[in-house]
Amino acid sequence: MAVPISQMWTVATYVLKQRWNGRKQYPLVLMLEPLFRCNLACAGCGKIQYPAHILKKQLTPEECFHAAEECGAPMVSIPGGEPLLHPQIGEIVAGLVARKKYVYMCTNALLLKEKIDLFKPSKYLTFSVHLDGQREHHDFSVCREGGYDIAVESIRVAVQRGFRVTTNTTLFDGADPNSVRAFFDEVMSMGVEGIVLSPGYTYDKAPDQKHFMGRARSRRLFRAILSNRKSNWKFNMSPLFLEFLMGKRDYQCTPWGSPAYNVFGWQKPCYLLQDGYADTFEELLQTTEWSNYGTESGNPKCANCMVSCGYEPSTVDAGFGSLSGILAMAKAAIFNRYPDRGALDLLSQPVAPVHAHNPLVQITTPAAELEEQRV
Repeated sequence: MAVPISQMWTVATYVLKQRWNGRKQYPLVLMLEPLFRCNLACAGCGKIQYPAHILKKQLTPEECFHAAEECGAPMVSIPGGEPLLHPQIGEIVAGLVARKKYVYMCTNALLLKEKIDLFKPSKYLTFSVHLDGQREHHDFSVCREGGYDIAVESIRVAVQRGFRVTTNTTLFDGADPNSVRAFFDEVMSMGVEGIVLSPGYTYDKAPDQKHFMGRARSRRLFRAILSNRKSNWKFNMSPLFLEFLMGKRDYQCTPWGSPAYNVFGWQKPCYLLQDGYADTFEELLQTTEWSNYGTESGNPKCANCMVSCGYEPSTVDAGFGSLSGILAMAKAAIFNRYPDRGALDLLSQPVAPVHAHNPLVQITTPAAELEEQRV
């Protein structure tokens, strides 16, 4: 794993404290969305399809700090939208770091070089840069030519400046496992701390509804990618979650593990689904019908979900919940090559080029539109 010992210790002691206190529903990562607007229009994203008056809204630094304190999670992920478009993002991140929260600032990195002086290197701050694969695949995925090169240059600058940097990759049906594995080699050569992975979620509002994977296809893809692993690949994730993606383990979703707070309030039930809002975190816990969510519930919106924000907290809870869990997590972290001849056979099977069956929107984003999004 590529998670610093200090962060692992903080998370471990936090989880053990929750379990010691008998708390079954507790947050692990706050998904803090300070705004929805973005300077990209990715075909698989359902976060930027709001009307203009909603896209103009944004959280104040004080609202962000209050959410972090109210929630109490040791880690804060700042997605969006594109957080670097927020005029006070430097102040927001600095305030969370001062509160000793481990912050993952999610960004497409188009503005990272321009904004990097707003931040100071810290063990509490990680730039999580969105890269969906090698150059052609990433640019097609985000519908913008040149996006990969800008992101990679920004990654190298951030690493040179002493920042923690990870990449964040979302995979959809049609992804070529050989290309993804080659992408891992490229990423590790950039000097990043590790890789974050997840299958895509079927956002109702996403322009592309054809390429979200079912569970069986997800497991097949991740088995091909993550088996027979190279020793230099580092993942900034729970090793048990990676085994879950490969189909080696099964867990129930814990949507309260990654609660989402945005301009509407606390989102029910999770970062991915929008079934109402609560004014406080405690109200979110008490008024959400949690039995209506997860694969066991029969909710069709949850049927194919294997996304990290729902299942990685489950694996962390299981990993620290018992001696057998601790041993399983240690084994997965140490014996992580996963030799698998069947997975090698999967790598030899042809994959249709994504362009051949994924006629998405125009790949370029006009310069005038990008400039407008900066405001």
